[in-house]
Amino acid sequence: MGGSRKLGKFPKRLPATYERPPTRVKGAQSRRDLCVIPCLESRSRSTVGHMIVEYADRVWRGESDDSIVDAGMEGKGVQTITDGLGWWSGFGNVIAFETEGELLLFDTSSPFSAAQLHEDVRRWSRAPLTTAVYSHGHIDHVSGLGPFEEEGQRATVYAHKAVIDRFERYLLTNGYNAVINQRQFQAPNLRWPTSYRHPDVTYTDDLTVRRGGLTLDLSHAKGETDDATIGYVPEHKLLLPGDLFIWVTPNCGNPQKVQRYPREWVHALHRMAAVDAEIMLPSHGAPVFGRDRIRTALLETAQWLESLITQTLDLLNAGARLDEIMHAVKPPESLSDRPYLRARYDEPEFVVRNLWRLYGGWYDGNPAHLKPAPEAVLARSVAELAGGATALADAALKALSGGDERLAGHLAEMAALAAPGDAGVHRVRAEVFSARAASEQSLMAKGIFTWAASESRRRS
Repeated sequence: MGGSRKLGKFPKRLPATYERPPTRVKGAQSRRDLCVIPCLESRSRSTVGHMIVEYADRVWRGESDDSIVDAGMEGKGVQTITDGLGWWSGFGNVIAFETEGELLLFDTSSPFSAAQLHEDVRRWSRAPLTTAVYSHGHIDHVSGLGPFEEEGQRATVYAHKAVIDRFERYLLTNGYNAVINQRQFQAPNLRWPTSYRHPDVTYTDDLTVRRGGLTLDLSHAKGETDDATIGYVPEHKLLLPGDLFIWVTPNCGNPQKVQRYPREWVHALHRMAAVDAEIMLPSHGAPVFGRDRIRTALLETAQWLESLITQTLDLLNAGARLDEIMHAVKPPESLSDRPYLRARYDEPEFVVRNLWRLYGGWYDGNPAHLKPAPEAVLARSVAELAGGATALADAALKALSGGDERLAGHLAEMAALAAPGDAGVHRVRAEVFSARAASEQSLMAKGIFTWAASESRRRS
C-alpha cells in the first residue's frame, strides 16, 4: 500500500539557476514543431493512441481548443493513452489506470457528471475500483465516486490533509459558494453540495501508493489551492499536475474565491518540469506528449507568473497604490501567442489583485476607501451634482459609445445605486454590462458582467 517518504522525483529546492528547455529541435521551424512522438523515447508510436497524440498536437499548435474553459473531447468516453492508462475528458478530467485486476482513478470529476463518468469508465474497464486520488478538493474533482461505490466496494481515497479543511469551509459558506458559482458559470440553478466523500488516507508532504504493480508518487503543492497533489507514475513516465496546469493562464486571481498562492505555484511548476515525464495529463485540458513540450509548457507558465509577481512586488515595495499597480502590470509580450497562456478563465489583473491581497492586505491605498460612505449615498451625491441618475446613465452610454467600457461601467453602476427603482437606468446598466461581457475574454469577467446585466433586465 505504501507510506510516507521524501520523493526524489520532485526536488524540494530550486537551484540558483536552471536550464530552460530548448525552444527548437533539429528540423523544427518554430516552437510549434517541438517534437511529440520522437520525445516518447521509451515507447514506440504504436503503443500510444494515434488519435489522442494527433489531437494533443492540434491543441498544442492552437488549431483545436481544449482547456478548463472548453473540454474539447468531452462526451467521447475514456480514451486509451497506452496499455492500462485511460483519459476521460470533462469539466474535471479523470485519469484511469487498470493494473492487475484493479481500477485506480486520479480525480473523480463533478457531481454533475458522476453518472456519465461511471458509465464511460465501465465501458473501458470492469475491474473493481480500489483506489482514488484527489488532486485537490474542488467539487469538480472529488464528486464522482458515488456510482462506483454503489457497486458494493468502497475505494481507498488519498488526498492532502488540507482537503478535509476545505470540505469544512464549504459547509460554513455553502450559500456563498452557491451564489458565486452560479454567477461565475452563468448557472442560476446550481446548488452547492452539502456532503463530501472524505479521503481515507491523508498526507502532509509526500506519499507513495503502490497498487497492483503501479506506483503513484504523490507530492503536496500550493497554487490554485493549498491542498494540491502532484502525481507521478514512473511506470508510464506520467506527470499528473492536477489544476497546476490547465491550458490557460493560471487560475491565480479568481475575484470571487479564496486566496491563491502565486509564488508557490511557480515553485511547483519548476518542480514538475524537473521530472523526467514523457506524458502529462492535466485535470483540465488536453494531454501533452514529449519531454520538450512538457518542460516548455511548465517553464513558460512559470515565467508568465513570475513576471506578474516581480512587477507587482516591485511596485508594492515602492509604495504604489493598488489602482496604479493593477493598471501598470502586464504579462510578458513574448509569451502572448502560447495556446496554454490565453487569459480565457482568469486574467492578469485579477492575479495582481490577489498578490496585493496576499502581501498588502485589504487597504488599497485610497484613504477614502478605508472607512467609506455607503455606496448608495455616494452615488446619490454624485448623481445630484451630475443632474440626476438619468444624466449619469446618459454619460455611461456616451462612454460606452466612445469605447471606454470601464468608465461606462462605473457610471452605469452609480446611476443604478442612486436610483434603484428607475427602469430606464436599469436598461442602461443592462446594456453597458452586456457590452462588457461581450468584449471580455475571461470566463470570470464574462460571468460577473452577464450576471449584472441580467439583474438589471429583471428590473427594467
